[in-house]
Amino acid sequence: MDRRHFLSLSALTGYSVFVDARGLFGSPSSAASSSLETVSASGVATGALPAAEPNMTLVEKECDFLVAGGGMAGVCAALSAARHGARVILIQDRSRLGGNASSEVKMHIVGADQHGSRAGWREGGLIEEFRLEDAVHNPHRAWELWDLMLYDKVISNPNITLLLDTAVYGASVNAGRIEHVMARSDKTEHLYRIRAKLYADCTGDSRLALESGAEYRWGRESKAEFGESLAVDTPDRKTQGSSILFTSRLHDRPIGFTPPSWARKITKDHLKFRGIGSWEYGYWWIELGGMYDTIKDNERIRFELLSVVLGVWDYIKNSGEHPDSANWALQTVGMIPGKRESRRVTGDHILTQGDLEGGWKSLPDGVAIGGWAMDDHPPEGFDDPDQAPFRSVKLPEPYNIPLGSLYSRSLSNLLMAGRNLSASHVGFTSARVMATTSVMGQAVGTAAALCLRDGVAPRVLRNDPARVAELQQVLLRDDQTIRSVRNEDPADLARTARVTASASLASTPPDRVLTGEVRDLPELSEAGLGPRPTDDPSRALHRWVAPMTPGGPALELTWGAPQRIGLIQITFDTGFHRQLTLTASDSHTNKIVRGPQPETVKDYTLQVRENGRWATVAEVSGNYQRLCRHAFDPVLADAVRLHVKATNGADEARVYEIRCYGETPRLLA
Repeated sequence: MDRRHFLSLSALTGYSVFVDARGLFGSPSSAASSSLETVSASGVATGALPAAEPNMTLVEKECDFLVAGGGMAGVCAALSAARHGARVILIQDRSRLGGNASSEVKMHIVGADQHGSRAGWREGGLIEEFRLEDAVHNPHRAWELWDLMLYDKVISNPNITLLLDTAVYGASVNAGRIEHVMARSDKTEHLYRIRAKLYADCTGDSRLALESGAEYRWGRESKAEFGESLAVDTPDRKTQGSSILFTSRLHDRPIGFTPPSWARKITKDHLKFRGIGSWEYGYWWIELGGMYDTIKDNERIRFELLSVVLGVWDYIKNSGEHPDSANWALQTVGMIPGKRESRRVTGDHILTQGDLEGGWKSLPDGVAIGGWAMDDHPPEGFDDPDQAPFRSVKLPEPYNIPLGSLYSRSLSNLLMAGRNLSASHVGFTSARVMATTSVMGQAVGTAAALCLRDGVAPRVLRNDPARVAELQQVLLRDDQTIRSVRNEDPADLARTARVTASASLASTPPDRVLTGEVRDLPELSEAGLGPRPTDDPSRALHRWVAPMTPGGPALELTWGAPQRIGLIQITFDTGFHRQLTLTASDSHTNKIVRGPQPETVKDYTLQVRENGRWATVAEVSGNYQRLCRHAFDPVLADAVRLHVKATNGADEARVYEIRCYGETPRLLA
C-alpha cells in the first residue's frame, strides 16, 4: 500500500460520488489520473421515481455483469470477470469489502487446508494473491489494512464500478430472466436501476435471488431427502447461528472491567464444552440465532450476542479463574454478527454429503475446490451449554465444487457464489468457509466472462463439454485448483518446448515445470504409505528445484523453430504446506510467515532469444507473489530463459510452471 492519492471533495457539494475504478490509486503500469463519476442531482432522472421516494434521485446504469455482495465471494467474482474484460458493477451494502473477513467481523479465512493441517491444499488464485499481499504489507495484522487492500484491488481495475453503502432492494424479471436490478444508497439519496447481461448473487443472504423470485432453500433437510447420514431425521428451518468476535490487548498495568447491567452472568456451567485458553481473540463459539430467523431477527441476535460477549469477558476478568488476565483489556468488540447460514439458492446441482465424500469424482463440471470438514453447529448455540458447540466430520480428501451448484435453476442469467451456493445443509457445512467461497467467486466471475463472450447462459455452458473444458483451462491458467484437471491449454507454447537447467536437485529435473500441475498435493502413495510431505523439495513431483549457487541457477525452454511469444507466466512456490491467513489469534499466527514466503523467488530476469541474440524482457526484484505474468511486444523467439538471482530466504530456487503465449490471454476484448 505505497500508492497515495488525496481526494478533495469540496467542489462536489450536491453531487453523488462513487468510484468508477479508473485509477483512483493509480496502477503499476499507468500514471493516469483518478476518475470519479459524479451525478448531478438535477439531470440524471430518466424514469419515474417510486411515489414513496420523492427525495431520491434515480440513476440509470448498465454493465455486462452485476455482482451483488462485496464479501470474499463477490470481490473474487467481480475481479475475475473484470480481469477477463467484462464491465462489472459491484454492489456492497456496507462501507467495507470482505464481509466476514473484514475489520467489521474479523473472522480469519480458512479453507481446504484445514488450518494448515492438510498440508499442500491451500487455495491458489485470487485468494492466494490477497493473502500474500496482506502478509507482506500488513505484518502487524491491522484489520483495516486488509479492508483497504481489497478496496485497492477493486478500484484499481478500470473495468469495475464499485457502489459502497448500496443495497439491492428489487428486480424486474421477464420470461425467467432478470432484466434489471434496483439498488439504493441512502447516504447519497440515490436509487440505481442497473441493467446487465448476467448477474451474480454473492450477498450471503441470497437477497438478489429473493427479489428475483428464484428458488431457494432454508434450513436442514432430512436424512431421507439426499441419503445423508449426517442430516437430521425430520426437516426443519433451523440453521447455524451467528457470532460476534472480540479482540483484547495486553497492557503494562492492571485494567479492570465492569460489565453493563444487561450482560449475561456466565458461570463454569456455561463453559464446560467451551474452553477459554487465550483471550486475545475470541470466540467463535459465542454463537446464537439458529433457532430464529438469522435475517429478520438480526437485531435480537446482535443484542444477545453482545450480552454473551461482555458476560464472557466479565467471567475472564472477574471470576478469579483467570488471574493472568489482569493486565488485559478489550480492544475491539464486533457490532455486526458474523453470519453462517441463511438462504441457499437452488441450482441445477445440489451439493450434498455424498458429493463431498467421493461423488464429486463423477461430476465433470468441477470449477473450484472445497475441503473444510463437514462442520455443523447446533442451532441453539450458546443457549444450550450442555451441547458441544460443533460436530466436525473430516473429509478423506478435498472435493470439486461443480458449476451446476453456482447458477440458479430458476433464472437463466443468475449465478451465485458464497454462502448462497446450491447445497444441502450438510454439504453447506463444509463449503461455507471463506477460502472456499473465494474460489467459488473466482469460478463464477470467469464463467460469466466466458458466457458473455459466447452469448450463452450458464446452463448452456455447463451442458457443453467443450465449453466446460475451456472454462477449467482458463481457471487453471489463473491458478485455480481443480481436482483431476491439469494444464492442457492448446495456446500454451511451453508445452511443446524442451526444458534444460544449469542445475537441479537430482530428484527434481527441469522438465517438472511442464507436468501440467502447479501444486505438490499430498496424495496416498500406491504402497499406501500415507501422505508424502509437501515441504521437502527433494520429493517434489511438480517443481523444478535447484540449489542457489553463486550467480543463481537458470532454466531454459527451447523450440526447434521460432515461436511468437508476447507473454510469459511463471508459478513460483509460496509454501502451500503452511497456513497463511490474517488472524487475531496469536497461536495461529505463530504458524504463519507474516512477510514474503521464504520459498518464493525474489529476484529474477526473463530473456528471450531472437535470431541468436538474447534480450531481456523482464527484470524483477522484490517479488513475493506466486503467479507472475510478464507481457511485452511479441517476438519470434526460439528460446526463453529464467535466471533466478535470489529467493526470499530458501536455499533453493523453486518453480512450479512456466507458460508462454503469443499474447495476453483474455476472454473479452
